[in-house]
Amino acid sequence: MGLFDLFRRGSRPRMSRPARDAARTGSTRVRAANAADEQHLHEWVLARRGVEGFVEPRTAVSDVTLLLVAHDGEWTRRRVPSVDWAHRFCNTHQVPSYDAAVVGVPQRMRDYNRRRKQQGL
Repeated sequence: MGLFDLFRRGSRPRMSRPARDAARTGSTRVRAANAADEQHLHEWVLARRGVEGFVEPRTAVSDVTLLLVAHDGEWTRRRVPSVDWAHRFCNTHQVPSYDAAVVGVPQRMRDYNRRRKQQGL
């Protein structure tokens, strides 16, 4: 097939239609946030000090998530119902919240991960 054959209109379809069945395409279904996620975040905030929240937007593989990072870099991440819900959760718990797509994640979290890796954990 030549380059210009791609642009010709003919009786032969150039591409097949996308499959409608998710099982055939390999698509995955994103798990929604649930009460267990909210409970985990609530307990995690109460058990640590210096916590900041980083709201991560929805991507192709995951829904909106809330990343909580403590003063020492320890962190947890859970799915949440929406961006607004995540900011309200942080406000309710007096935790500063940021949009992770804008500010990124804090250096102390990367340092924490590096320390754990060096310790073999």
